[in-house]
Amino acid sequence: MIGLTKLYQEFFRSEKAGGLILVFMTLLSLVLANSAWQDSYARFWNSDLGGHSIVHWINDGLMTIFFLLIGLEIEREIYFGELSEIRNASLPIFGAIGGMLVPAGLYLLLNLGTETQAGAGIPMATDIAFAIGILSLLGKRVPASLKIFLTALAIIDDLGAIVVIAVFYTTTIAFTHLVIALGIFGVLIILNRMRVHNLIPYIIGGVAMWYFMLHSGIHATITGVLLAFAIPFDKGDEKSPSYILQHLIHKPVAFFILPLFALANTCITIGASWQNDLAEPYSLGIITGLVIGKPLGIMLFAYFSTILGFSALPSDLKWKNIAGAGFLAGIGFTMSMFITFLAFDNDTVINNSKIAILLASVVAGTIGFLLLKLTLRTREENKSIT
Repeated sequence: MIGLTKLYQEFFRSEKAGGLILVFMTLLSLVLANSAWQDSYARFWNSDLGGHSIVHWINDGLMTIFFLLIGLEIEREIYFGELSEIRNASLPIFGAIGGMLVPAGLYLLLNLGTETQAGAGIPMATDIAFAIGILSLLGKRVPASLKIFLTALAIIDDLGAIVVIAVFYTTTIAFTHLVIALGIFGVLIILNRMRVHNLIPYIIGGVAMWYFMLHSGIHATITGVLLAFAIPFDKGDEKSPSYILQHLIHKPVAFFILPLFALANTCITIGASWQNDLAEPYSLGIITGLVIGKPLGIMLFAYFSTILGFSALPSDLKWKNIAGAGFLAGIGFTMSMFITFLAFDNDTVINNSKIAILLASVVAGTIGFLLLKLTLRTREENKSIT
């Protein structure tokens, strides 16, 4: 059993409670969006605040802090944890590649040559918060290696989605702003090399980098990941700037930022004919990609990477556990919703796509949870069986 750091255990404890809050907030938002207050509820999230809508500030602003938190944890695991060994680290990398290519391929199979083929990026992404939250509901029965595998896979997956957004969904890139943002990142790396441990310059630099990245045309949340790797890690102990920052932000992320994101992005109006709309090629592509393409792609690419000797399956895991994690990766939600707005400009198509994402995420998440519940048994359960 791989030992988890104190901070990593704290992270997952907060994600377990955070996962339950996310489910509640999603249900609450769906109820409000389909109640007598639906118009005022939708207007609130789309109301202007400093030149941008509230939902835009949440998705491009607050979610950057979420990606910062994830980046800090991945950095920790690269130095000390499962990802410190190349053969172990390569398993979620190959899984993530399969988890992007196969869903996109299935979507294009149903939509190639149509007006909705641009939605191929929608089923490629994994919602880290929901996936980890659902996994954490299984408690102590979940091996540390599976938590790390799913976390790493989801992050690589979402970073891949950000690259897809930059390449395929960015119509105009403001190169001056992009160069300035990357220049600030370079300065922060220099501060790191000069062993500057005060967090204030990094936070100020991170805010400036976010501003220019936002105006560059590239998805601004990538700033969070870049900033995470610029902040000094050192020995990784409680005096490390990386450790201190992660400790400060992990609970605000789990209990404020992610629930707020769920409220803002599940303002979905469910029409009388929503079942019929699921038969649309783009809806079928999304559902098929997330529910079937995700676990299939992850399993195939991860399995063949071990057969070819590029990766190694952790000793405390079985392939059926990877399959369960693959279904949890089919919870698209966050990035899938975001890509929907970039891929389509028809309000009806956007709304129907969000319903398809929500339905597919529920189905994939439920299958993943039940599969892992059956395949991951506690010691007490194993004793009772024998």
